[in-house]
Amino acid sequence: MRPLTEKLTLWRKIGYGLGDIYGGGSGVVISFYYLIFLTDVVRLPPALAGTVILISKIYDAITDPLEGVLADRTRTRLGRRRPYLLAGIPLIFLSFFALFYPYAMASVTARFAAVVLSYLFFSTVVSIVMLNYNALHAEITLDYHERATLSSVRIFFSTVASILSALLPMEIVKAFPDVYQGYIAMGLAFGTLYALPFIATVAAVRERPEFQRPPEPFQWRRTFLDPFRNRTFVYSLLMYLFAFVAIDTVSTLVAYVVKYYLQRGGELSFINGTLLVAQVISLPFYVAISRRIGKSRCYIIGLAIWAGMMLVSLLLAPGQAPFWVYLFAAIVGLGTGGIVVMMYAIFPDIPDVDELVSGERREGIYSALVTFIRKVSSALGIFLVSNIIGWAGYVPPIHETVGGVTRLIEQTQSAGFLLTLRLTFAFLPVILLTGAALFAFRFPLTPALHWRLKEYLDAVRRGAPPPEDGAELRRILVGQ
Repeated sequence: MRPLTEKLTLWRKIGYGLGDIYGGGSGVVISFYYLIFLTDVVRLPPALAGTVILISKIYDAITDPLEGVLADRTRTRLGRRRPYLLAGIPLIFLSFFALFYPYAMASVTARFAAVVLSYLFFSTVVSIVMLNYNALHAEITLDYHERATLSSVRIFFSTVASILSALLPMEIVKAFPDVYQGYIAMGLAFGTLYALPFIATVAAVRERPEFQRPPEPFQWRRTFLDPFRNRTFVYSLLMYLFAFVAIDTVSTLVAYVVKYYLQRGGELSFINGTLLVAQVISLPFYVAISRRIGKSRCYIIGLAIWAGMMLVSLLLAPGQAPFWVYLFAAIVGLGTGGIVVMMYAIFPDIPDVDELVSGERREGIYSALVTFIRKVSSALGIFLVSNIIGWAGYVPPIHETVGGVTRLIEQTQSAGFLLTLRLTFAFLPVILLTGAALFAFRFPLTPALHWRLKEYLDAVRRGAPPPEDGAELRRILVGQ
């Protein structure tokens, strides 16, 4: 009998983890800087900027599941996942450069169309690369706790990339006298940073040969609807959606809060960096605690810390000692660290639950659904913020061009806008996190149940008589 614990080499963990430099870093740049880039540099009205993201989500709703099916049914000498990661290397670079290209056409309609096309290109590349990358997490090891460790390694690299992505983009932009040239240089630099690590990922990771058997005939209902009959998956998806909409809402709003309310615009990168450094520091603690109390309970701890701090944000004020602003950012990072690392540790367990009822390994379709929900959360966050700031009366900077050099002249914001900004920043995340907590408390997959599930699946794969608790596992984990 094959052992149920599977330890990974350090090289395999590092090689896999490096791939999330793209997933984590690009998400931070978009959350922190993309809306303000569209409103202030490309000069789109806030509501129109939010519409760009919503258009891409309609597109993603059609393409992401199809890409997941294609990935699951791919069979090559390199496996099911690695060919897509290899092909993604040049596409990551090109799509990120296009995303932050400062389109300057005279027509608002032309700028809007260019931004939409760029975002659709970027969104397609993210889907193809990240759904296959996430699917590998479930395939590399089947061990419950080893998956949590692997999650901490990938989130470590993701968060280091997030720190760089929070600190450096605006520093690169500010290093150029012309804001347009600054954004072009930033796009080139970070497109390279996100693309190259996948060389190591492709080299280090090996796919499981037992998961390469020929796929079953395609049935659209079984493929696209059955996952939503899986109780464990649905609960995890809702935990993810509520929490990450909250993360993206705060990430997008923080630029406006720091710049216009706290009057610390020059410190934005450092405040974001403080949050992310604290997030990195928290990772080993959450992994250690999860071995004692399980992943969903660790998620709840992080959620409680973060929700409490968002209410504390109402005490922040202009002119306060910098210590309090940075302390606030650090404690928020300690909370969000638990949410992020535990969610990415929970998702690799979901295909095991699916295999219990389907008899197949469908990491690709589940990864596609998770990737789609991640993009939906980002879109919802940006759309909410763009419409709130537009409704509240946000006044964008004026573009001033002297001697061919374009600069942004910031405008004074109204008291009503600043009040709306503060209340949204404090209370909207708390409302969303309350929804996440409701499903986290009911999440059914405990460490003990996962061990029983692994024993059952291992017996089925070997053709041995399975344990007699299959029906009970299906009832608890799937709801069937």
